[in-house]
Amino acid sequence: MTIGDVFGMAARALSQHRRRTFLSLLGVAMGATAVIFLTGLGEGARRYVVGEFASLGSNLVIVIPGKTETTGSFPGMGGAPNDLTLDDARAIDRRISGARRVIPIALGNDMVSHLERRRQLVVIGTTADFVPARQLAIARGRNLPTVAFERGAPVAVIGDKVARELFRDTDPIGKVIRAGDARMRVIGVLEKRGKQMGQDLDQIVIAPVATVMQIFNRSSLFRILIEVNAHSDSDRIQEQVISLISERHDEEDITCITQEAVLDSLGGILRALTMAVSGIGAISLAVAGIGIMNVMLVSVSERTAEVGLMKALGARQRQILAVFLVEAAMLSSAGGLLGLALGAGLLRIVTLVYPAVPAATPLWAVLGVLGLTIFTGPLFGVMPAWRAMKLEPVTALSSH
Repeated sequence: MTIGDVFGMAARALSQHRRRTFLSLLGVAMGATAVIFLTGLGEGARRYVVGEFASLGSNLVIVIPGKTETTGSFPGMGGAPNDLTLDDARAIDRRISGARRVIPIALGNDMVSHLERRRQLVVIGTTADFVPARQLAIARGRNLPTVAFERGAPVAVIGDKVARELFRDTDPIGKVIRAGDARMRVIGVLEKRGKQMGQDLDQIVIAPVATVMQIFNRSSLFRILIEVNAHSDSDRIQEQVISLISERHDEEDITCITQEAVLDSLGGILRALTMAVSGIGAISLAVAGIGIMNVMLVSVSERTAEVGLMKALGARQRQILAVFLVEAAMLSSAGGLLGLALGAGLLRIVTLVYPAVPAATPLWAVLGVLGLTIFTGPLFGVMPAWRAMKLEPVTALSSH
C-alpha cells in the first residue's frame, strides 16, 4: 500500500459520509475562526492605541499636577497640593537641558461665536510650539506668534470644522470671534485631522496661554508638555523635572508620564486579553478534536469488515493506523483552513465598517491555528486508529 493509496482511502471514507464530515469540519472551523477573529481584534485594538498615542507627537514627557500616592486618585483629577503655573513652565524651559520644547497648556470651555453663529468649544491656551509638537499643520494663515509664556495676544488659530461652521463659505482669516467676553482675531486654520485620543481637533480654538488664562480667570495650568531631543533622554528629564518642581513646591506633587510608559502598560493589558481570548479559541479547537475522535470511533465500528479485508489482503498494522490518522488529519486541516478564511473574512468586514481599527491577525496566531488544527486530528484520532489497527482479521470479517 503506497502513500497515495493511504490518502485515497482516507479521502473516499470522508466523501462517503459527507454530512458527518461537514459537521466535524465545521466544528474545527468554528474554533479556528474564533482564534483568528479574536486575536485579530486584539491586535487591531493594540495598533489603534499605538497610533493614537503616536499622533500626540514624538518623545513627549507629560507633566501632570498631583500624584497618585498623595491624592489617592488619578493624577490630574483634583486634590493636588500645588498647581502647575507658568512660572513652573518657565523654570523647566530654562533649567532642564535636553528639552527641545516646553509647552504650557491651559483649558477652557465656552461659547465661541462669530456674528450670529455660535458653538460650544474647547479653547486651548498654549504656545506656537503646540502645533508642531502635536504633529498638526496650518492649512491657511499662520501659527500663533512666538512670545514669552506670560505675554498674551488677542489672536486665535481655529480647527477646520470651526471655520466651516462659524464662517461658512467666507475666509475666516482676519475675522473676529468671541470667546466669553473676549474678542480674538483669527490668524490661522488647522488642517483637518479628526479625532485623536477622544478629542476632535477640528473643533478647537487655540490661543496664547496667557490670554486663555485671563479669559477663564485661571491661575494654574492643565498640563505641561515637554518634547525631548532624543527618546533616550526621557527618563533623565523626568527625574530632573520631578526634582525641580519638588524643589519649587517643597514636595513631590506632580506625575510625569511618557508615551512609551503608557503604551507599555496598555500593550501589556491588550496582549493579556488577546492571549485569554486565544485560549478560549484553543478550547474550542480541543472540543472540536473530541468531536473528531467520536466521529472516527463511529467510523471504525462501521468499517470493521473493511479493516478485516485489508488485513486479510496483507495490509500491515502501521498502514491501517496511517489510513485513520490521515483521515483525521485531513478533516482537521481542512477545518483549520476554512476557519482561517472565515476569520479573515470577518476581520475584513470589521475593517470596512470601522476603518479606524486596523484589525489584523498576527502571524503567530495564524501559525498557531495551523499547527493546532494539523495536529488536532491525529492527536484525537490516535485512539480510533489504534483500535482499528488491533482488530483481528477473522473477527473483523465475521462481524460484517
